Amino acid sequence: MQRKTPAGSDLSLSLFKPSGRAVLILSPLVVTAVGLSLYLRYGIIQNTPIGLACEAGDQSLTCAVRLAVINVFVRGGFGWTALIAALVQLWRPNIATFSIGLVSAACGLVLYNTRLSALAVALLVLSLARSAAR
Repeated sequence: MQRKTPAGSDLSLSLFKPSGRAVLILSPLVVTAVGLSLYLRYGIIQNTPIGLACEAGDQSLTCAVRLAVINVFVRGGFGWTALIAALVQLWRPNIATFSIGLVSAACGLVLYNTRLSALAVALLVLSLARSAAR
């Protein structure tokens, strides 16, 4: 993309754009994160028999994972992680923070951290209009 200054000289502006390889890695990663989040939400957290068993004192791995995920989303962990990664991505774009923000936002949108995760998605979209780090 070429940009002209008021004086008339051309400035070369390269925007942050994930490469094809990065998109091929990020796509299944985000789909997997959404799938795992949906399974956690509807298969474990909102499953009444599992919830009753865990509240009754069952000491299984399922109950430990359920309690850990509940503690993370009650404190807004997915949303805050996505928002911090999106702010870092907006400040200094690179693929690592973009992927962390995208995966965290996908998990947060499914697991009850919708406000912060939606804001993070908006910031990640804005980061695509930023110039790439050199």
